Amino acid sequence: MTIWRNWFKSETAGRANSEYDRARDLLAALDRGGLPLHPSRINEIARDLGLEVSRKAPLHETIERIRAALKRHDDY
Repeated sequence: MTIWRNWFKSETAGRANSEYDRARDLLAALDRGGLPLHPSRINEIARDLGLEVSRKAPLHETIERIRAALKRHDDY
């Protein structure tokens, strides 16, 4: 949980990051074992990337869609 808390603190402190930087930071925290405590933050990041996300969408699907959006962006 500490990793997730650290990510959240950096998330609120550095609003100047691009939407892609925020998404990368999120995925890095999750890959290190963090737990998403605020699904609305995940959805906000996905929407900032241009994804349409239902509030009822499963969180793991939204995270995978964020991964795919970053891959498309990085491959471009």
